Amino acid sequence: MKKYNRVLLKLSGEALAGEQKTGFDEATCLGAAMQVKALVEKGIQVGIVIGGGNFWRGRSSETIDRTKADQIGMLATVMNCIYVSEIFRYVGMDTKVYTPFSCGSMTQLFSKDDALALMKSGGVAFLAGGTGHPFFSTDTATVLRAVELDCDIILMARAVDGVYDCDPKTNPNAKKYDEISIQELLDKKLGVIDLTAACLGIDNKMPMLLFGLSEENSIINAASGNSKGTIITV
Repeated sequence: MKKYNRVLLKLSGEALAGEQKTGFDEATCLGAAMQVKALVEKGIQVGIVIGGGNFWRGRSSETIDRTKADQIGMLATVMNCIYVSEIFRYVGMDTKVYTPFSCGSMTQLFSKDDALALMKSGGVAFLAGGTGHPFFSTDTATVLRAVELDCDIILMARAVDGVYDCDPKTNPNAKKYDEISIQELLDKKLGVIDLTAACLGIDNKMPMLLFGLSEENSIINAASGNSKGTIITV
């Protein structure tokens, strides 16, 4: 069984929204919080990035300037992290929300040293606001923070339970991969992560595990190397 000491957990905004597809499903968020608490109690250090898809997908808009659309998306991730971090606090965890830009007193400016100190002391670092720049996805921000914080692996919790050769929602015969390389993802144009995130992962040899958040104990199983998801190797 694989043992990770420090992980970067990427939570899909859509997955946190549950069946309602938008906003937050509190039961889902509480479930994630309890699982992460169990990991921290085992000595695993955790940082978290949350996507903004439960509020905003700016790339689907043709009426708004791309830079402004991406800025709205960054703020969506800030809202998500503030909400989910408070759920984590409710279950008894210490948290901080970091952003690459100033948000008044609502968040703290990202600092590697500060985030690592928090994680090493048993707290959870929420890494909001993407990279702080347009044209970079939250997947790219996830890989960037994982590399900066010297994480062992990226755990990508999504609404889908792994990587498939085509969309399982439209093709019931879609094949699920137990393991696939980042380069294969690119070669086969599977669209699991964007090109920038993939290249950053390859350059820095950062492995990933994509799994379904809705599965029982999914985060615990992923961090224990016992997941039914797809390992993405480098």
